[in-house]
Amino acid sequence: MTDEKNPQPMPAFKYCRESRVFKTGRVFPNDVNNHKTLFGGKLMSGIDEVASISAMRHCRANVVTASTDSVDFLRPIRPTDSVCFESFVSWTGRTSIEVFVKIISENLYTGERAVAATSFLTFVAVEEDGTPTPVPAIIPETDEEKLINESANERSELRKVRRAISKKLAAELNTVKYWE
Repeated sequence: MTDEKNPQPMPAFKYCRESRVFKTGRVFPNDVNNHKTLFGGKLMSGIDEVASISAMRHCRANVVTASTDSVDFLRPIRPTDSVCFESFVSWTGRTSIEVFVKIISENLYTGERAVAATSFLTFVAVEEDGTPTPVPAIIPETDEEKLINESANERSELRKVRRAISKKLAAELNTVKYWE
C-alpha cells in the first residue's frame, strides 16, 4: 500500500517494538470514584488511546476500533499512584490488528510497581473510504511479546464466536422508543 501521505511501500512485516507506546500520568482526586480508586472508564479511555496509536504506527493507515476484547482490572489504582500504559501490536490478521495493553501502577511514595490491569483490543485498518486494507505481519522478539503472541490465534477464534453471538443477539433486539 502506498499513498500521498506515505509514499513508501508497506513492508511485509514489522516488529512489535515498532508499535510500542508508553504513556504515564498521575491519578488526581477528580479521576477517582467513591472507593477512592481510578474510574474504570477513565482507565478504558487511556487504553483505547494508546492502543489506537500502536495500531496506526503498525500500519501507517487509519484504524477503527473493532472490539475491546477484554479489560481485566487486577488491582486498584489510587491517587497515590501514577499509571503507566504500555501498548504494542501483538498479532495481525489480513486487515485486523490485535493490540495488547499493560497498565502498571506505581506508588509514588514507596516506588512499588504492579500490573494493575491488562487489555486486548482489535482494530481494522481502513482506507479513506472505509474499506479494510491489508496490514503487515507481526514479529515478536522479547519473551513477553512471544508469550502474548502465542495465544493470539485462540483469542482471534474467540472473537469470531463472540461477534457471531453478538450479531445474533442484536438481530433479536428492538429499537422501540419506550418513552413514546
